Amino acid sequence: MSASLLPLVQKAPMATSPDVLIIGGGVIGLTTAFYLRHDMNRRVTLLERGPLARESSWAGAGIIPPAARTTAKTPMTRLLRLSVELLPKLSADLRGITGIDNEFRVCGGIELVSGIPDATVELWRAEGIEFRRLNADELRRLEPHLAAGIEDGYFLPEMAQVRNPRHLAALVSACRRLGVELVEYSPVTEWVHRDNRVESVRAGQMVWSAERFLITAGAWTDELIAPLGCGLQIRPIRGQIVLIRPTKPLLRRIISHGLDYLVPRLDGRILIGSTEEDVGFHKGNTTEAVERLRRFAYRLVPDLEGADIEMTWSGLRPEARRGHPHLGRMPGFENLYVAAGHFRSGLMLSAATGWLM
Repeated sequence: MSASLLPLVQKAPMATSPDVLIIGGGVIGLTTAFYLRHDMNRRVTLLERGPLARESSWAGAGIIPPAARTTAKTPMTRLLRLSVELLPKLSADLRGITGIDNEFRVCGGIELVSGIPDATVELWRAEGIEFRRLNADELRRLEPHLAAGIEDGYFLPEMAQVRNPRHLAALVSACRRLGVELVEYSPVTEWVHRDNRVESVRAGQMVWSAERFLITAGAWTDELIAPLGCGLQIRPIRGQIVLIRPTKPLLRRIISHGLDYLVPRLDGRILIGSTEEDVGFHKGNTTEAVERLRRFAYRLVPDLEGADIEMTWSGLRPEARRGHPHLGRMPGFENLYVAAGHFRSGLMLSAATGWLM
């Protein structure tokens, strides 16, 4: 234990000591807390540096790509498959506990051809994912409001979605009802460890001890673990999103072109996303990005041009330099774990990540 930390530990009041202390209150931390409490009856405390569930998790689109049933070829597609299997039951459990409908549904999706690499199509084929290529006329029979003469697209009938704010509200409510201790506005400022075990952390005026510690801090992970001499090379990448409200429902399926997408919600609103911007920890919307997303939407669905913009927002996605998330024990520590670096895939992989952790 660092001698410089001893006075802090001795003077600060000690909080209750849970089985697991989770640091980070986004979809990964909340889902893990839910499974630990609901399925395993563990005592769980979760600390969040700001308000719960208001960072990257809340800001996303909630797209759930289709996944191979039994033939997933890579660790990431196997993780996705597990999430796809778990999400219907998780959604039902959350609705049963809280009464909140997260609007999980299999709605189908269309990926425009020029935005999909040949390698992705080959992976779909190798993994047995259902898809078929459609021309403009066929696409417009599925979605009549698509632009005339639109390029070919791949129709994926098993693509699904969940409405992020409602899913997160359900997780927060369920965790509270089950007895998870959720503590907002409590950034961790000190670590106390002896040899290869973390003993406690300080957050505000409290010191928290636990048997095990789990970091689910997203883009803030490296900043959080730096005092431990650790680093995972996770950085923030800003994504901006626009929400519009047409006068009538115009789409039933998700429409994607590369990294951009239109996601129709059950109430007729359409979410337009999104950007990838390396701007550090600076959140906020820009006129240029909002206008580009509007033009993207109008080009694909001309009838959207008169729709009012209801809201714009942005989030900081946690991009791991190695290209996939870190899940497991932190090297050098026997009771410190991490689940971070999901980048654009946090919500879609959250059920599997929480269950595995």
